[in-house]
Amino acid sequence: MKMSKINSLFLGLILAGSVSLVNAQTTQPETSAATSQTTNPTIEDLKKQIAANPKDAESLAKLANAYQEASDWPNAIDTWKKISVLLPDWAPAYYSQAYAYQSAKDDANAKIAYEKYIATVKPEEVEQNKKNLAYAYFYLAFTEQQTDPNKAKEHIAKSIQYDPTNQDAVKLSKALNS
Repeated sequence: MKMSKINSLFLGLILAGSVSLVNAQTTQPETSAATSQTTNPTIEDLKKQIAANPKDAESLAKLANAYQEASDWPNAIDTWKKISVLLPDWAPAYYSQAYAYQSAKDDANAKIAYEKYIATVKPEEVEQNKKNLAYAYFYLAFTEQQTDPNKAKEHIAKSIQYDPTNQDAVKLSKALNS
């Protein structure tokens, strides 16, 4: 089944992404979108495949990941949005959108995308998404700690529920509850 193949692909991409998510805010050389598009043969090949079949979700996912690897956040975001239109109930697309928005320093849209990710994860998918759910809730708690401390406390509790080993979440929880 095509969805199963896509889920397997994205589970790998998301797990790889969640490992590098911690490093997303470290300093990395900026790559301009124009440079990455013209010098990256993988991106160019995938764009050709998608031009031939715009509804090829697997190729779109590979393209979005290639854009992320090139730090081309605007194109990564646009591509993840296309996937969300094709597969509106597929939670990893929203998580990846949030990651791209966060990397692009667009916190308002990152927050919206993380909320959509949390809302879209199906009960039977929670176990395989625990780390990503923990991070999404942590991000929401972090962004809401000044404006809505009670909501932030709820989010951080959920984050710790999904990943009690996340020391940043534990520290934020202590700060919010002190």
